[in-house]
Amino acid sequence: MTLRIGFIGVGGIAEVHLRNIAATDGAQVAAMYDVNPERLQEMAHRYGCAAYDDMQEMLQQAALDAVYVCVPPFAHGEIEFSVLEHGLPMFVEKPISIGEDPARQILDTIESRRSIVAVGYHWRYAQAAQRAKERLAGRIPAMVQGYWMGDMPMVSWWRRMDQSGGQLVEQTTHIVDLARYLLGNVREVYAVFAQRGMQDIVEGVTVPDVGCITLRFENGAVGTISNTCLLNQGYTVGLDILTRDAILEIRGDGLTERTTAQTVIYRNQENPYLSEDIAFLDAVRSGDPSRLLSTYKDAFLTQRVTAAANRSAASGRPVSLD
Repeated sequence: MTLRIGFIGVGGIAEVHLRNIAATDGAQVAAMYDVNPERLQEMAHRYGCAAYDDMQEMLQQAALDAVYVCVPPFAHGEIEFSVLEHGLPMFVEKPISIGEDPARQILDTIESRRSIVAVGYHWRYAQAAQRAKERLAGRIPAMVQGYWMGDMPMVSWWRRMDQSGGQLVEQTTHIVDLARYLLGNVREVYAVFAQRGMQDIVEGVTVPDVGCITLRFENGAVGTISNTCLLNQGYTVGLDILTRDAILEIRGDGLTERTTAQTVIYRNQENPYLSEDIAFLDAVRSGDPSRLLSTYKDAFLTQRVTAAANRSAASGRPVSLD
């Protein structure tokens, strides 16, 4: 059986998944919809699929087995409800919202329907993350230090707080999610943000360009995650986990484990984007979501942390999470 996959939104991140599906046996890109007609026609021609200028028409007519939702943070809501109404499994790119809503209502619908829904936190699927999880077994994590330091994506909605939620929500959420995946849930968040120059360089910037959050985990560990989009170059992205006898440094290309005896570097040999796509397609085919490392419920718990950080930065006070 060849799975027929539809796409809602065919921007940059969608193309990563489009390439993976086009190269995977037993799946095909069957239809797509986007609000940008030129981009839609270009991508439909490239992948040899039907192009729809009406999302509802695609969902009704394209005979799809699953749908990828790859839209900006502000666009979530009606799309997910429509896909769920048609009874289709769904892969949603992060972040799933700007704040907790409408993600909370979407989660309620997913759970009531017992729908198969994955979310694109691909760092979980990296071999570095899996190796770190193994190396943490039997150890007590004491603290984490996370980073997303670089430049500002030149996308108009990204630089607006009311459309992206800011760098922490849209980008650094990967590091927040990775920390949750490896250390567990967060109990308390405190954040400070500032604007230190990008509003004078790029027109229409309302997002903070520097920020730090402090986290208290339910298991007692503490941590900080810092980000900036102020730089004119890429700098560093990753997560460090400190235990009594080992330091684990997770980066996009692998894991470094430091002990007093030795330093060992493990390089990723697989593409985590492809791994998450294969896991989703397998779940759709089998009806078994157990191989999904990031369900919508798990993504919502990460979303709560980033939303709480925004509230904390606005109020100047810590925010407690149940």
